[in-house]
Order: sequence, then C-alpha cells, then structure tokens
Amino acid sequence: MTKPVLLLTRRFPDAVEARAQRDYITVPNPSDTPMDGAAIATAAKNAGAQGILCAAGDPLNAATIAALPDSVKLLATFSVGTDHIDLAAARARGITVSNTPDVLSVATAEIAFLLILAAARRGGESERLLRAGEWTGWAPTQLMGVTLEGKKLGILGMGRIGQALAKMARGFGMEIHYRNRKQLPAAEEAGAIYHADDAGFLGAIDVLSMHIPGGEATRNWLDARHIALLKRGAIVVNTGRGTTVDDAALCEALAKGHLRAAGLDVFAGEPKIFPGYLTTPNLVLLPHLGSATIETRDAMGFRCLDNLDAVLIRGGAALHPVG
Repeated sequence: MTKPVLLLTRRFPDAVEARAQRDYITVPNPSDTPMDGAAIATAAKNAGAQGILCAAGDPLNAATIAALPDSVKLLATFSVGTDHIDLAAARARGITVSNTPDVLSVATAEIAFLLILAAARRGGESERLLRAGEWTGWAPTQLMGVTLEGKKLGILGMGRIGQALAKMARGFGMEIHYRNRKQLPAAEEAGAIYHADDAGFLGAIDVLSMHIPGGEATRNWLDARHIALLKRGAIVVNTGRGTTVDDAALCEALAKGHLRAAGLDVFAGEPKIFPGYLTTPNLVLLPHLGSATIETRDAMGFRCLDNLDAVLIRGGAALHPVG
C-alpha cells in the first residue's frame, strides 16, 4: 500500500518527524522557515499532499484553503487554537480540521504561574539589574514585590488550562475566583468562586490570569475600561491570545501605577511586539513558551499524527475534529 503524502509546514520535534517519516511520504521544512499561504498551497499541490501538519501562525485563510489541491483531506494543526485557520472555508472544501486538546494544559498553566511569580516578585527587573552589572548589594527596600499567599487569583476562562492553574495556585495559598461563560459543576470548581459579570469579577481579585480564545468577540477585551475595574496594584498575566489585550492601555496602566506589574507570553501580530512593551520595566515578557516542554510538544505532535492516521491510513473520522 502506498503511503499517504504529508506536508509539514514547520520543523517539528524529532520524535514526531520520525513517526511521520515512518508512516507517510513526508514533505518536510527542515529550515523551519515560516511559509506564507501561497508557499503552503504550492508545496501541497506539487507533492499531491493528502494531509498537512501545520502550526499556529500558518496563514491558512480562505485564500490559502481555496488554493489547496483537491487531494488534501485533513489539516492537522499543532495547536489547540484554530484562529489561524478559516474553518468555514475548510468546511466548504470538504477538508477536515483537527487540533490537539488535553495535552498542553499543565505546561501552559506552568508558564502562567511562572509569569505570576515573576511579576509579583519583580523577577524581570531583578535579572536585568544583575545582567547590566548594576547591582550594588542587598538593601532593605530593594525591589520589593508582593507575597502571593492570601491573594485572590482571578482566572478568566476556566477551561482545562485555567483549572490546572487553579490547582497550582491553591498550593501557594491563593483564593480562586473565575469568570466563565457558565458556572462549572461543583467538582470542577473545587471551591473556586464564580462571577457572573465582569465588574464583580475584576473588582474582587488581586491577580488576573487570562485564558480566553482569540477572534473578534474577544479583541482588546482587556481595555482601559476593564483595567479600571481592577484594584489599584493588581497584576495581569496573559497566556491565552495576544489579541485579547489592548497594548497601549496596558502600558499606560503600568506606567501610571494602576497595575503593579504584568506578564505576557502571547502578543498580537507575533513575532512583532508592541514597542511600548520593550520599555516598560514592570512587565515580564516571554516568547510564546506556553506549551514548550519536550513532553508536551511530543504529545501535541503525536495527537496530530493520531488524527492523520485515523483519516488518511484507516479511512475513518478524525479523532479531534474542529468546527
């Protein structure tokens, strides 16, 4: 039996690429240079690809999907989010889209908590001071942050990642509050306090951790109006989608002291960064590391291949279809 042809738009972990090469005729991207939509469509057409293993940031918009050859049956994205894919266009072409749920929650929650700790304890400022050779020794009032014990953590979007973060935060003695489209069952809440409106939620918390999807419905959700509802001295962390934060409003709130500190792992227009972020001292920045562990990235790739196997090798339905 001839192996199906699989286009890989990026360089994936070694274990993932090895399995793909075992079961498919692969068209790799060893240089890991991001491909634009035309390049993806051309590569798929030239190879007669039946599947595409793509990644967050790949421009699989309506124009790209329209240009894909009829041979393509499945887009398996190396991500949970699918805002880089025009799902309606894929559906119209009869192309299935699959994602990677359930395998990156803990890793992303770890990054969220890393940012919370670094923001609360001024980790970014401290490291920059040392690297610049400007530390003159310990002082009683130097770089004082705040203790997390007893603080109220507000989780915006209490899905798998939010619940994993809540579990970690309880170990630090934090009280958990959350804002969600609907209240969770008591077993999933595990004592967390549900808020049915933004004002009550934001006004109650000391730390806000954002875990909401991208798209027009949530664009610039954290704007000047919502920031003003937070307590003075609150901390904000975002590991969800960069588009959900109004960059200028966040920088202004940090500069004026309404917010004590913030931590970001995601940005609108990645890899470009809002210029104001680079000069804001009480802001910790990470380059989209949420799922960046060996264990998690392997699991994500294997989940993609599980979906590809189900459709292209066994002739069945995708295990994790989207849209």
